[in-house]
Amino acid sequence: MVRSPIIDGQAGNWIAWHLNERVMMVRVISRLLSAALIVGCVASLAGCAGSVSPQIQRLPERVELSGRFYKGVANQSGPQVLASMLSQQGIVITPGLLDKPLHLPGGEAQLQQSMQNLAREYGMMVYPLDSNLPALLTQVAAGYPVMVRFTEGSALWAEPRYAILSGYNRQKQTVLLRSGMEQRLMMGFGSFESAFKDAGGWAVLIQNPTQLPAQVDQQRWLKAANDLAQAGQEQAAAKAKKALVAQ
Repeated sequence: MVRSPIIDGQAGNWIAWHLNERVMMVRVISRLLSAALIVGCVASLAGCAGSVSPQIQRLPERVELSGRFYKGVANQSGPQVLASMLSQQGIVITPGLLDKPLHLPGGEAQLQQSMQNLAREYGMMVYPLDSNLPALLTQVAAGYPVMVRFTEGSALWAEPRYAILSGYNRQKQTVLLRSGMEQRLMMGFGSFESAFKDAGGWAVLIQNPTQLPAQVDQQRWLKAANDLAQAGQEQAAAKAKKALVAQ
C-alpha cells in the first residue's frame, strides 16, 4: 500500500513536535534540579556557618599553641597530659615521676581528683572551665592550653582519655588535641563536643598563680586560690589573690 506524502509529512511533524517537547521538558527539569542543588549547597553552607556560636566567631580564625607533650596511652593518658601541662609552666617533670603520687596503677577511679590535688602541690592554680566549646576556645585564643577529658573510641569500644586542647581552626570548625600517641589530633567541633560531654564535660586550666585566665571569673579564681592554700601553698595562693586585685 502506497502512503500519501501528506500523511507521512504530518506524521513526521507530529513526531518532531513531541521529540522537541520532550527535549524542552528535560532541559526545564535539569535547570530546576541544578537550581535546587545550588540552593541546597548555599543553605548547607549557611547552616554550617550559623552553627558556630557568636562567641567563637569573635575569636581569631586559627590558633595553635606550642609546648612540650609527652606521648602515652597508659592510665587514660593522665600522667602524660599532667606532666605536659606542668612542663609548660616551667616545672621539670616527666610522666614516670607522677605515677606514684597519683597512686598508679590502682588509683584510676580517683585519677581526675588526684591530678588536681597534685597540680596544687606543685604550686599551680587549678581553674575549672564551663563545659562548652566557646569557654574552652576563649582560653586557647588567649594562649592558655586546656586540660580536657573526652571519650575516645566508637560504639563498640570506648574509653575516657585526657588531652590538651591546644588549638582550633574556626573556618574548618576543628579543634587540635594532643592526646595519647597523637601530637596533632584533629576533631570536628561537633565530634569533640559530643565526646567531651560524654566524658563529663571536665576541663581545667593549670595556671601559674600570677597568670589570670581570659575573662576570669573572680569568685572561681578566689575559690581556686583557697583550694591552693588548703594544699599547703599559702604563698602561691596569696600571689593569686594579689594578681586578681591588680588586674
